[in-house]
Amino acid sequence: MTATVPVSVESEIFYPSADGQPVAETYDHLYALLTTLEVLKQYLANRQATVLANQFLYYAQGFPKLRVAPDVMVIFDVAPGGQDNYKIWEEGQVPTVIFEMTSFGTKGQDEIFKKTLYEQLGVKEYWLFDPKGEWVEQQLRGYRLRGEIYEPIQDGRSEPLQLRLVVEGRLIGFYQEDTGEKLLIPDELVEALRQEILARQQAEELVEQERQRAEQERQRAEQERQRAEQAELQIEQLKARLRSLNVDPDTIQ
Repeated sequence: MTATVPVSVESEIFYPSADGQPVAETYDHLYALLTTLEVLKQYLANRQATVLANQFLYYAQGFPKLRVAPDVMVIFDVAPGGQDNYKIWEEGQVPTVIFEMTSFGTKGQDEIFKKTLYEQLGVKEYWLFDPKGEWVEQQLRGYRLRGEIYEPIQDGRSEPLQLRLVVEGRLIGFYQEDTGEKLLIPDELVEALRQEILARQQAEELVEQERQRAEQERQRAEQERQRAEQAELQIEQLKARLRSLNVDPDTIQ
């Protein structure tokens, strides 16, 4: 929606960044929200995109009450980084993908109002995830924009993100389409890092053990060389003594 008010008037309009409401309904919803946020932030870290969570999305310039706060939204072709709120007319980009962590209490809002709004705004994909399995069949439901109408997503894929989405308990699992590799959640990243550090320490210990064995072998070889040299010296000394006694050492068996 394009503003018709003068810039001087528009500049006086206040667009709040908070409303005092809780971020999520339950711990499960909050955890699903935060893990989705972090996973997608890591995945898109090298892209011209930003991932926002529970920030106000203002979609009508000059009308600060016309707003919604998607749980997680991915916006392409904007500078990466967090924002206190997001105004479509300032950035010039509509969110590409939106995730709502839904519950039975927010069913009407998520399935009717937000679905209609996102459809009208041109959000390419809208995903509903029900961590507790209260009303969404198989916990995950997606819609993909075809023309101007949302159609149910049947293949479990996010086309804009090039990811395959899988329900994993009370979280969404994200897998890269090209490699099949899973995008690790923060807990999994910590464990993977711990395992990597452990493997590196074990490799360093093996290298040190090999170095010590090689050094021991070198020392043994050096000792053998010195003993051989000492024996050779003793033989030469004995031969010299025999010669001093006019005895040919070569005649001694």
